[in-house]
Amino acid sequence: MNIFYYKATDRLGKPIEGNLEAPDYQNAVAQLRGLNYFPIQVSDNQPDKNFSIKRPLQINGLRNKISAKDLVSITQQLATLVDSGITLDKSLSILVDLVEKPQAKEILTKVHKKVHAGSSFADALAEFPKVFSKLYINMIRAGEAGGTLAPSLNSVASFLEKSEELKANIKSAMIYPAILTSVGGFAILVLFTVVIPRFSKLFDELGAALPLPTKIMLFLSTFITNHWLAIIMVFILLVAGFIFYLKQKKGRLHWDGIVLGLPLFGSLVQKIEVSRFSRTMATLLSSGVAILGALDITQAILNNRMIAATMGQLRQGLKEGNGLSKPLQQTGVFPPLAIHMIAIGEETGTLDKMLTKVANTYDREVERSIKQLISLIEPFMILSMALVIGFIVISMLLAIFSINEINF
Repeated sequence: MNIFYYKATDRLGKPIEGNLEAPDYQNAVAQLRGLNYFPIQVSDNQPDKNFSIKRPLQINGLRNKISAKDLVSITQQLATLVDSGITLDKSLSILVDLVEKPQAKEILTKVHKKVHAGSSFADALAEFPKVFSKLYINMIRAGEAGGTLAPSLNSVASFLEKSEELKANIKSAMIYPAILTSVGGFAILVLFTVVIPRFSKLFDELGAALPLPTKIMLFLSTFITNHWLAIIMVFILLVAGFIFYLKQKKGRLHWDGIVLGLPLFGSLVQKIEVSRFSRTMATLLSSGVAILGALDITQAILNNRMIAATMGQLRQGLKEGNGLSKPLQQTGVFPPLAIHMIAIGEETGTLDKMLTKVANTYDREVERSIKQLISLIEPFMILSMALVIGFIVISMLLAIFSINEINF
């Protein structure tokens, strides 16, 4: 039996700390939950069992990553093999034979060799940080310690699958607007660089006085035709400058704050991040990872730096015994519905299950918001392009009418 030091809160949010005897970390967490305590930190002073976030090692020569789709499939197959009673060593050996893609086979072969040599599965995976995320590794570490590797693998696979579904929904929703923008932009470019210059020569030969809209259109066409290389260079510099700005910590934080404040789009980003936060926390907590470690991992997964920055407030609130819902409310970036659902989960001792419900709820909200946003973007884009093309056509007609008047 080992002696574990713990920090936790009871249902009323009162902080509690002490020591307890347990054979392993997972059992210690289970004992605390059995007492209706909410574990914040559990430690036996052995780094391998605290599920702390280790700095991953870089492996030279690993040029390719396993795609998210393949990683889900591999994880599900491994879970099935382990759940069938086959040893991890043998399961990995079978999986290496089943995998066809060279990069995946290469990585799994190296993982299998390390496990066969006596390394833990989590430590073997940690050698490939570009392939296996901190969430993946820490959940496997928790599953190994608690003897629940197959359920942990299933949880990871489910999490990855849900995450990919969310990304796929966002990408598919943006395909039509992207095509519309590309086709419309190309059509306008052809008009300004090919069609209008021909009319410009005709107007010059006739020597007619042109209306103001036609003069503006001809000026723009001439400017684009004569300075197209400079325009491209300026565009590239602006894009490069923006990327550099986003790579700066303060720049990214400022930009993400602006994004959250945008009408409709800001609300969509907030819902996406709430779903990602809730599902990640639920997956980690259900696997026995302590909440402080789960927060660290979740912070690294969130895309919006403004929301990710609030994880520090959550960590401090948890240490002070305020639970999760109260610090979330104080951040001001989480919607009331999510906060109330999380508060109920804390009160009933079912936080991980309630976080899953929050994630599912906001996944549906994201789908609705995307449809609403696209329904507004499409007519706006069509109208904008119609106005540009309409301006070009009207300018040409005005010029033709003015020439006809002179002839008469």
